[in-house]
Amino acid sequence: MPESRKESRKKQRVVIVGAGFAGFNAARELSRLAGATTEIVVINSTDYFLYLPLMPQVAGGLIEPEHVLVSLAERLRKNRFVLGTVDHVDDTQKVVSWSGPEGTSGHVGYDKLILTAGSVNKLLPIPGITDYAHGFRSINEAVYLRDHIIRQLELAAVATDPAERAARCTFVVVGAGYTGTEVAAHGQLLTSRLVRSLPGLAGQEIRWMLLDTAPRVLAELDPRLSRTAERVLRRRGVEVLTGASVAEALDGSVQLTTGAKVATRSLIWCVGVRADPLVEGLDLATNRGRLVVDELMNVPGAPDIYACGDCAAVPDLTRPGEVCGMTAQHAQRQGKLVARNVAASLGTGTAKPYQHRDLGFLVDLGGLAGAADPLHVPLSGPAANALTRGYHLTAMSGNRLRVVTDWTLNAITSPEPTSLAVISADAVPLDVNKPRS
Repeated sequence: MPESRKESRKKQRVVIVGAGFAGFNAARELSRLAGATTEIVVINSTDYFLYLPLMPQVAGGLIEPEHVLVSLAERLRKNRFVLGTVDHVDDTQKVVSWSGPEGTSGHVGYDKLILTAGSVNKLLPIPGITDYAHGFRSINEAVYLRDHIIRQLELAAVATDPAERAARCTFVVVGAGYTGTEVAAHGQLLTSRLVRSLPGLAGQEIRWMLLDTAPRVLAELDPRLSRTAERVLRRRGVEVLTGASVAEALDGSVQLTTGAKVATRSLIWCVGVRADPLVEGLDLATNRGRLVVDELMNVPGAPDIYACGDCAAVPDLTRPGEVCGMTAQHAQRQGKLVARNVAASLGTGTAKPYQHRDLGFLVDLGGLAGAADPLHVPLSGPAANALTRGYHLTAMSGNRLRVVTDWTLNAITSPEPTSLAVISADAVPLDVNKPRS
C-alpha cells in the first residue's frame, strides 16, 4: 500500500515536484501559510535552487557558479526535502514515485500535489543539433560553456593550422532572446579578456555570431531596446544575423539557412525551452506540451493536482485565449499564488486567479551596457545595467554579498582565465533523453 494509505496521519500532505522558481517559491509560501498544519514534501533532482538569470555571467567568468545556487535544505528547513527525479505520478492512488542519484528509489502519497517540474532545452528537427550543440539551462551547462570557451582559445593559440585556429575562435549562438543575447554579450567580453593573455592569438579574429529567425534581436521587447542591444553587440564585433538560423550541424562546422557554411567547434543553443519530459508521461491534458490548468492553476478533472511555472499552460487573463510565457517572472509569481490556492483548499485563506501586471524586462549586456523597460520606461546604458543588477540582487534568495563581491573584484581586476575541465561534453547533452555516446 502507498505510504499515505498505510499511515494514519494527522497532517495533510502536500508534495511539490520541482524546486525551480515556481516550486521553490511555492514551498516557502505554503510553509509560511500552512506549515504548522501541513506536511510539505519537496522533491527535486538537485539539492539547490538555481538563480537562472545570472547564468550568462557565470559563463562569462564574472560570478562563481556556487554563488547563483542556494541550498534547499537550508532554505526549506521546515519542509521534508527529497533528492530525486520524479518519474511517475499515479493520480488514482495519489502517489508520486522518484529515482535517486545513486540507484535508490521511493514513493510518497499526497493529499495535494503541486507540479512545478520546470523546463528543458527546446529541440527543433535540425540535423546534427543534438549531436553537436550544447544548451544553456543548467549550472553544469554554464560551467561547461565557460570552460569550453577558455579551452578553445588555449588550443587555438598553439594550433599550427590556420583553419583549425579560425574554427576554434568562432562561436555561434542560436537564439537572440534574453538568454542568447546575454550569452553572446558576456561570452564576447570573456574572449576579449582571454586574448590579452594568449600571445599566440595576436592578430587573430575572434568571431561571435548571434542567429535568430526573428526579424530583430530581443523581438519580444520594445523595438528601441532591441536596437540598443543590437547596437552594443555590433559595436563589440558580434555578427548579428536575423532571419537566419542553422540548417544543419556538422562535425566542426554549421550550415546556415543563408547558404553559408561556418567552421566552428562551438554551437550554443539558446532557442527556448519546453516542458520537462515528466509532463509527457502524465495522463493529463496538455497544451503545446504544457499541462492544462485553469486560472487557479488547478488541473481540470483532478481537484487535488495543481501545476504552474514552465510545465503548465497557465491562462493569461490579460490576453484572453493566450497562456503565460515561460519566464522566471511568471514562475515566481505563480509559485507564490499556487501555494495560497492550495492553502485555501486546505482551509486557510481564499483562492484567487493568477493575473499579473507586466513590470517590464531587464537585459544585462555586460560591462556598463544594458537594456531595460521598467514599468515600460525604456532605459539603456549604465542606468539600465545598474537597474538590472539591482533587481537581481533583490530577487535572489541568498548569496547577495557574494555576488556583489564577485562584481566588485572583477571590476577592478581581471578574473583568472582558467578552465576547471570538471564537466565533460557528454555530461551536458542537449537532449536529456538522448545522452551523447
